[in-house]
Amino acid sequence: MAQEAIRRGQRARAETAPPQIRTPAQLAWRQLRKHPMALAGGAVLAVLYLVVALAEFIAPYSLDFADRERFYHPPTVLRFWDARGFSLRPFVYVTTLEDPQLRTYRVDPTRRYYVRFFVHGEPYRMFGLLPGSRHLVGVDAPGRLFLMGTDQSGRDQFSRIVYGSRVSMTIGLLSAMITIPLGMVYGGVAGYYGGRVDNLMMRLAEIIMSFPGFYLLLTLAAVLPTGVGCTTHFYLITFILAFLGWAGFSRMIRGMVLSIKEREFVQAARAAGLGDFRVIVRHILPNTASQVIVVATLGIPGAILGESSLSFFGFGVREPCASWGNLLTAASNLPTLILSPWLLFPGLFIIAAVVAFNIFGDGLRDALDPRARTS
Repeated sequence: MAQEAIRRGQRARAETAPPQIRTPAQLAWRQLRKHPMALAGGAVLAVLYLVVALAEFIAPYSLDFADRERFYHPPTVLRFWDARGFSLRPFVYVTTLEDPQLRTYRVDPTRRYYVRFFVHGEPYRMFGLLPGSRHLVGVDAPGRLFLMGTDQSGRDQFSRIVYGSRVSMTIGLLSAMITIPLGMVYGGVAGYYGGRVDNLMMRLAEIIMSFPGFYLLLTLAAVLPTGVGCTTHFYLITFILAFLGWAGFSRMIRGMVLSIKEREFVQAARAAGLGDFRVIVRHILPNTASQVIVVATLGIPGAILGESSLSFFGFGVREPCASWGNLLTAASNLPTLILSPWLLFPGLFIIAAVVAFNIFGDGLRDALDPRARTS
């Protein structure tokens, strides 16, 4: 009887308790958790950006490492057993080039080289500051651990993909950091003032949008100076991608501002004597934040594909720097690709990143849309 009375009291308190107030961020997170595909896409992106941050530690070899005796080496086979029995620790064998024409390698099974974690390897500086020599995984010399094979110069594909992620995954973020503020201010001013100002500004944006994007991208990239370093070339490519993206984004912001500027809180800000710039920046543009986040999430894949396309055709990031696009250049030759299909691995990373961004962006769009929320 006492327990029944306690349960009745708990139910009564639950019924009379005030409803829990959730912030917009909490509501969005609750809705996002109902999209397992979006969460999976976000998890993939988190892993990729973790690789970007810890590239020196994760890569078994440095960006410039090359084993000239093992060009076009196939991915290393991780073994758990051989003639001597089973091993809980994976191991590899040393290989020797047997036929340079067919690119076949002879395996020497006389000695095991065990795969070890947190091994000492080539020295590096994490984030350009912290010295270190530990790598996540590796094997003792003369064994080699080529998880995704090697290229025509004997460079480890996996290590170069890891380092290349810094260019391919970062260029979209940097492009968005330029496109979004420029497009928001430009579209906000055009939508707020309307009339001739709106017509003039939108005609300029439409002129930029009327150019074929990819061909304009190739043209602008082709006229870049060739004598600059990899870092300078990277920033120039980022600027070109941002230049092509801000016009369409500003037109979307302009349409939103046209509807927001007629709402009561904007009229109240005007009546209070606030200046036009302050009204735009503090009262109108913040109300476009949810759409801006979604557009940024869905726009970053376009920048990744743009950089990859430029680098693939030789107009983007060039050697000795690595990006997923210029790593794919080695797979542009069909006979080479037939003998060395592992050269397509960078393309799989491009596909994974683009699909993850799109899936995550779709889920984020639904989560930030109050009309799509369910109880």
